[in-house]
Amino acid sequence: MGTPHAAVASLDRLMLDGHEVIGVYTQPDKPSGRGNKIVFSPVKRFAIDHDLTVLQPAKIKTSEALAEFTALGAEVAVVVAYGRILPETFLKAFPMGAINLHFSLLPKYRGAAPVNWAIVHGDQKTGVTAMQMDPGLDTGAILMQQETEIGDDETSIELMQRLSSLGADVLSETLTNYKSIIPRKQDNAEATLAPIMKKEDGLIDWTLSAPDISNRVRGFQPFPTAFTLFHGKKLTIWRSNVRELEPTIGRPGEIIEAVKDQFAVLCGENSALELKELQLEGKRRVNARDFVNGVRPDVGELLGS
Repeated sequence: MGTPHAAVASLDRLMLDGHEVIGVYTQPDKPSGRGNKIVFSPVKRFAIDHDLTVLQPAKIKTSEALAEFTALGAEVAVVVAYGRILPETFLKAFPMGAINLHFSLLPKYRGAAPVNWAIVHGDQKTGVTAMQMDPGLDTGAILMQQETEIGDDETSIELMQRLSSLGADVLSETLTNYKSIIPRKQDNAEATLAPIMKKEDGLIDWTLSAPDISNRVRGFQPFPTAFTLFHGKKLTIWRSNVRELEPTIGRPGEIIEAVKDQFAVLCGENSALELKELQLEGKRRVNARDFVNGVRPDVGELLGS
């Protein structure tokens, strides 16, 4: 049971390990893009390519959906970023229940966006957790975990790709050793939440320190992105570096350098951020040199509203 690209590695691993996948649940197809064309989820595309049965119920909290689910007669449901909260009846439908692969070191970062918030908060490590699902939000007993460091320049897209592969390994080991694993209850006192991100989360507050803003640039990809305003247009920052700065007088958001490939902005706590890759509304992504040459920003101008 999964939907995005991050879930494909686990489905692929289940098949490579020789498990019989008797059904693949994924979110219903949705129109996307300018032409509102119907787009299949990455999991559905993979399932079709491998002749697997695909199920896409519009609602799962119905007696019909439960009957269809139970009739599969599976030993276990494996859930990886399915995108829906399963009713307790689903969790108890099969002998081994439902095992969820979550992209954090639970109980830290329960919720929809653990990878993004780990980077935004400046964490140096994260990981994956295989969990026995219960009715709560990522509150089930821990079966297995694997830790990994977060790279200094790693974006949430890059980190998710690594965790997808790492998670597939952990899931494989969990299913192989399931009968001998002793589930470990989570400490709810240590729990933190990673809520779904909103568009307004990406608006840059230049009074924050440069490291904090840089973390947001890395963590808010591909959505909502880290963005500001320049000459009344949305300016998205795709890549940035923290710059060492001598004590400087100026306002947060003020451009302090704009020459050749150097484009730097003053931030809070007397810090500065080098903007390395940018995208002005209606334009393509460019490096700092092309932006400076094309847009010609002036030192002293302000970014932001």
